[in-house]
Amino acid sequence: MSNRLAELLETREWLLLDGATGTNLFAMGLEAGEAPELWNFDAPEKIKALHQGFVDSGSDVILTNSFGGTRYRLKLHNAQDRVHEINKRAAQIAREVADGADRPVIVAGSVGPTGELLVPVGPLSMEDAVAGFEEQMRGLLDGGVDVLWAETISSREEMEAVAQAAKNLNAPLCGTLSFDSAGRTMMGVTSADYARMQDGLASKPIAFGANCGTGASDLLRTVLGLTEAAPDGIVIAKANAGIPKYVDGAIEYDGTPETMADYARLARDAGARLIGGCCGTRNPHLVAMRAALEEHVPGERPGLDEIKARLGDFSSENDGTEAPDPHAAPARTRRRKRT
Repeated sequence: MSNRLAELLETREWLLLDGATGTNLFAMGLEAGEAPELWNFDAPEKIKALHQGFVDSGSDVILTNSFGGTRYRLKLHNAQDRVHEINKRAAQIAREVADGADRPVIVAGSVGPTGELLVPVGPLSMEDAVAGFEEQMRGLLDGGVDVLWAETISSREEMEAVAQAAKNLNAPLCGTLSFDSAGRTMMGVTSADYARMQDGLASKPIAFGANCGTGASDLLRTVLGLTEAAPDGIVIAKANAGIPKYVDGAIEYDGTPETMADYARLARDAGARLIGGCCGTRNPHLVAMRAALEEHVPGERPGLDEIKARLGDFSSENDGTEAPDPHAAPARTRRRKRT
């Protein structure tokens, strides 16, 4: 298949990614515990509106509504036998919006974690994980995605399974891990570890990076680690719009459009070329980020003190690439769910 993302990156220094799926769908009426993926059939007009809002706000890349689209996640909703049709429909809806845009818009097939632990830590074999991802990816490819996009992955083994599935299908791939506790993923992978993994994966990603996590400051610290370890790599930054807080019984993120615009500038100076927002990121954030990137004059690579001063403190003193400080306060952690 053609590699439209790689071709676009040859002509553009940066691309704006989209925002949060869950946050925006909850605002549209999605209930807690409900499968967003089933809205591809039950409320397709809302999924189309989600994508259209991102495109209208300036996104160059939109992710399909298929984050929990493996049979391992869909079985929680008794939909494990609908993997292909759910993922194909997710891709078709996004494809329709992208093809109607007045500029090139890339459709990326969102592939989230299985929710299972792979051997040797858990019961899921590598063979079954690869088969599960390949099943989902076939649906996405049949629906017309330009690239497969693994996100919020936490273990080396699961990323290896994703890459093998993409290789089996001869499809281009991007991949982001979620770094939480002291600059590490839930399964202990550091930014340097992930950068070093790239050449050894069965299908080397076009771009790699970080999404979600604990906040924009922490994510940018991870981006610095990735770009230092792999200076020639194409790096992705997709940070949450601030920190989640309960307000009137609902989760809200405290990052303002102005804060996310500043994050976008810092991400670009830190070496990221694919920049967007994860949990809490809405259309006004993306509009501000697009304007910031278009007007941005490249600056010096930011240091940790500058990131802290402009975006707020880190959740831990350590970035995960050196021995943890035994006297440091415990890092904050959060549920691994893309919202």
